[in-house]
Amino acid sequence: MDLCNAVPMKRPLRSAALGLALALSGPAASFAEAPEILTIAAPWHVMSRDPSVSGDGFQRMQVAETLVDADTEGRLRPGLATDWRVSGDGLEWRFTLREDVLFHDGTPLTADAAIAALDRAASRPGVLDKAPISAIRAATDDIAITLSEPFAALPALLAHSSAIILAQSSFDAEGAPQDVVGTGPYRVTAIVPPQTMELARFDDYWGPKPAFAEVRFLSASRAETRALMAESGDAQLVYTLDPPSFSRLARLDGIVTEARSIPRVTLLKVNAGHPFLSDPRARRALSLAIDRNGIAKGILRFPRGGASQLFPPAMAGWHDPDLDPLAHDPQAARAILADLGWTEGADGILMRDGARFELSLRTYPDRAELPIIAAALQEQLRRIGVALDISVANHSEIPAGHHDGSLELALHARNYGLSTDPIGAVFLDFAKGGGDWGAMGWSRDDVDAAIAGLATTADPDARAPHLAVLSAALQEDLPVIPIAWYRGTLAHDARLQNVILDPFERSYGVAGLAWTD
Repeated sequence: MDLCNAVPMKRPLRSAALGLALALSGPAASFAEAPEILTIAAPWHVMSRDPSVSGDGFQRMQVAETLVDADTEGRLRPGLATDWRVSGDGLEWRFTLREDVLFHDGTPLTADAAIAALDRAASRPGVLDKAPISAIRAATDDIAITLSEPFAALPALLAHSSAIILAQSSFDAEGAPQDVVGTGPYRVTAIVPPQTMELARFDDYWGPKPAFAEVRFLSASRAETRALMAESGDAQLVYTLDPPSFSRLARLDGIVTEARSIPRVTLLKVNAGHPFLSDPRARRALSLAIDRNGIAKGILRFPRGGASQLFPPAMAGWHDPDLDPLAHDPQAARAILADLGWTEGADGILMRDGARFELSLRTYPDRAELPIIAAALQEQLRRIGVALDISVANHSEIPAGHHDGSLELALHARNYGLSTDPIGAVFLDFAKGGGDWGAMGWSRDDVDAAIAGLATTADPDARAPHLAVLSAALQEDLPVIPIAWYRGTLAHDARLQNVILDPFERSYGVAGLAWTD
């Protein structure tokens, strides 16, 4: 892989002013004295008070909670519901609400309040709108959810960030979000989109009381900025580092680093409805051009991270070790494209019926490696005669392009563990024609049937044949093209204890953090 000779991007990534993010975090903290306000930095923006938009941030920072919770191994556990059960026919689930829970505005958590939040979640983009929910109602002290067909993954979907429970005071009379009034150990005191969220300890929290009275979240898109914040003490906990920064911080006294495999995948989202990409053989050719091992080793510094299939080894039960791996064979890629009628033009780019094989690729800088991987892909695809124009912009450009049909290719990182049961993300991405971060212009009846089968049961043996159909179809048709598997990374002040690296990226464990004695 020759990054030095990569063709320049159409819109190259511009270096951000590192001082801006540092200025946002205030004066540099002294490592001689532990700050009273805990500062956490990550690349995610606080774009809205709407839980369907920024619910993941409110969940990570423990402002809002869900009926069902999950630990860092993906095991479901009680949240705002202490237990749940399903009827014999699988069509009704009942969830028992935890008693003596207050929202941050002092109002009690009731079945009616929880139902209103769930009804709103089910009516907006997320995971609940994919579940076959026909009614949500109060049943004595329980919440009863009636389904039109069995859906075993419902508790896992209720652990997703889009299903957080907010008080009605969070919304105006028309249902527009005005505030974030949750039940978590921290309450919001200020939000300055897209960069800052200020939190204070909620003294009436139903569970253990946090050690920190105040917490601040800072969004810093550049990985280098986040690393500098960790090094200077401007942030005591920093998530998602680029490989060079991670290596440098690991060598510094006073800073602890951690890395862990997570169920996230860097992939190419492909518009399978595009005339150049509608034939699965064309998508296979693009895949054959990609040097995954070179990208994993040279850019990610994770030699075992080349994605031989979509689901990584971190996804136990979903990763198929017997699946024929995706290969790197540029010569075979050229042969496929020749069979599809493409011939080399004067500048080396393929031509067919007077059209040049040129595609636009969208990506974003929130994950520092993505623009670099995009440059590598640009060079690797050029070697088989395909030209890429790369646009590095806000990540919202990807779903926008999906909806208006303008997207051709997108490079992004997708977490298939956000609902602990991957069926939640798989539903969003591949069922009935795909979704914002998954398939575009692609569907298969056998895949729809397999996804429906996966949703009806949590039993591994019963799921196995459905998983085999799904994995084989994704590997064969490549509606998305896997590039690399992920490691989650963090760095923190060595005096900070109880730090977690949640592979499902649901929680930063803020309430459990404390300074060492």
